[in-house]
Amino acid sequence: MYLKKTVAAIIPAGKDSNSILKVIQELDATSFTDEIIIVNNGADEKTINFVTKTRARFIKTKKIGLGDCLKEGFRNTKADLIVVISGDGSFMGKDITKLLSYSEDFDTVFGSRTHSPLIGKGSGMTFSRRLVDDLFGKLISILFLSSNLTDVGCTFRLTNRKGLKKVIKYCKSKDEIFLTEWLIEAAKNKVRFTEVPVNFISSTGDRRKENFFFLATRAFKIIYLIFKTYFS
Repeated sequence: MYLKKTVAAIIPAGKDSNSILKVIQELDATSFTDEIIIVNNGADEKTINFVTKTRARFIKTKKIGLGDCLKEGFRNTKADLIVVISGDGSFMGKDITKLLSYSEDFDTVFGSRTHSPLIGKGSGMTFSRRLVDDLFGKLISILFLSSNLTDVGCTFRLTNRKGLKKVIKYCKSKDEIFLTEWLIEAAKNKVRFTEVPVNFISSTGDRRKENFFFLATRAFKIIYLIFKTYFS
């Protein structure tokens, strides 16, 4: 609980047996999360076994895709504040305090992985990727006259019910592009949001290998989504 508001953490889990326990323990250590919800995103048996040994609630779903998993998590909590964090260990649970500290003034708080001092070795956040994310963020900010953005795909973020309600019906993506779509819709629908830098470290879990083809495809999807939303 944070300032008398209930807090839920939603964690999409893949083959994260090397990291999921650490993620849960770090969140528990903050004493802010009233419930932790793990949503199956292709989790293997070993990962599921680790989860069952904790207080976290595991939700089975046949749909596999980050967007679908997060929506399932949203449907399964009544918390006032909802935190999304990946299960691959690439974020530090302690940084939830950064998101929560802004929750009194903003409906949604997006994490940013692009602040140089907080980027860990092996995180995969290269200079070129930071540059591309920053350019996309600036484009969204300019087109929708929103707050400044530097990261359009961070899996660590917080929203309250008001902020979620304003965007969720417009977010149709089933995969990881859901994260960017959420941000674009927040800008378009004038959600009161801000962005805060978070630690981004080397993953010990199931992070997808992002080659040039993957990144190029992602960039094309984001450009299409930005202008589709702008002209709709």
